[in-house]
Amino acid sequence: MGTRWLNNEEQAAWRAFLGASQRVRESLDRQLQRDAGMPHAYYLILAMLSEADRRTLTMTELARRTRSSPSRLSHAVAKLEDKGWVSRGRHSGDHRTTLATLTDTGFTELEATAPGHVEQARLSLFDHLTPEQVGQLHEICRAVLAGSDDGPLPS
Repeated sequence: MGTRWLNNEEQAAWRAFLGASQRVRESLDRQLQRDAGMPHAYYLILAMLSEADRRTLTMTELARRTRSSPSRLSHAVAKLEDKGWVSRGRHSGDHRTTLATLTDTGFTELEATAPGHVEQARLSLFDHLTPEQVGQLHEICRAVLAGSDDGPLPS
């Protein structure tokens, strides 16, 4: 089977997607660095932990939810531990499993950072879309994630 080249419409969509996603990512990173001194990846870790039962996840599950490699996640969590925002410990039922927990200090930092982050997400993405387009974007992203190696994330 030969190369399945993109047609003109697919090529245009691909380039628009790359440009838009990079613009949104960079905008969110700049805002979080300016307002909270953290990259978007750290904010995502805090957010995923804040939504978990008892604000705790295994490192494996946290890596899956943040779509991060185990080594990259471990490095990021170590930095968050240094700030006192996350703590790590062993699972009581399986001492091979490491748990990451959002501390009260980390939750307070997340609460302080979230309003600016949400506003930047609105400015960078959602303010440019109609409600119908938001629904379409959600469907498109879920379809892409469902076809990925590690499957879809929870809604």
